Amino acid sequence: MQLGSDPLDQMTIPDGTTVEEHDLVTDGNVVVGGQSTVAFGVRGHSVMAGERVTFGGHIEAEGDCRLDMWCDVADNVLVGDNAYLGERVHIGGELKVAGDLDIGDDVDIEDGFEANGWIVIRNPMPTIVFLFVYLSQLLRIGEEEAAADVLASLTEDDGPDHDPLVIPRGANVSDDVWRVSTPATVGDNCRLHGNVRARSLEFGRENTIFGSLRAKEDIAVGRGSDIKGDVTTRGGDVRIGAGVTVWGDVVGRDVALHENATVDGTIRASGEMRMHTDEVIERPDETAAAMAEAAEELTDEESSDADTDETAEASD
Repeated sequence: MQLGSDPLDQMTIPDGTTVEEHDLVTDGNVVVGGQSTVAFGVRGHSVMAGERVTFGGHIEAEGDCRLDMWCDVADNVLVGDNAYLGERVHIGGELKVAGDLDIGDDVDIEDGFEANGWIVIRNPMPTIVFLFVYLSQLLRIGEEEAAADVLASLTEDDGPDHDPLVIPRGANVSDDVWRVSTPATVGDNCRLHGNVRARSLEFGRENTIFGSLRAKEDIAVGRGSDIKGDVTTRGGDVRIGAGVTVWGDVVGRDVALHENATVDGTIRASGEMRMHTDEVIERPDETAAAMAEAAEELTDEESSDADTDETAEASD
């Protein structure tokens, strides 16, 4: 997440995210903008939600959990560290907190709560307001490095690097549809259920989605992904990578289809339709196979450099 940009200006689904028995599961943090609906349960490192967010299942957070005012969770909330609940939060099950609990007025926890640390009754500052006020103050006094550190601490794990799962304000996420008004980016090796609707869409490599992809602008589908539906855009281009299988139709302005991709339905392009052999997703490929290939290439380069040095020494 870049400093100076709105942390909620797009939907970001990180590598390895899956939907498992109505739970949205990720290794990193989960950040949900205000007035959104997440029909799944959520499992992640830390969970942060803006005001009036509705969760259709439970929340399991290994780290902190911060729920702003008027949030509604249908089931239990289990927190491995500290919890911050704004006023009028409703939890339909039990709240268990391994650390401290900061709780606001009129919070309704139907099956009671348990906290192993301190319990403070007050109204914590809303998460998103706190984030922007703190960052703006640091930037105003010229502490850009400190602001970057704060942003990183809120959106990354303390352990191995994992990008956060970000759901923008006003989104609707469920088994039926992932609907946002912003651009959307899906990482690699994800397994999702539902139809994705966004302004533009970059759908990564080796993904499987049981639904369709639709955007107002461009759509790119990375290598080896399996789309159990249509890929359509109203006014943008469609680019499909190697080994992709689309089980429905492909519709766009200009359509670029890799020569090794498969489309089970029809292809409709109002502009140009062409075959290609290029990579569609330009971001680094961090899969195990790609890392092994990069390491092998690096070893070959080092061996080649060593041979060149030995030849030069011999000629001297």
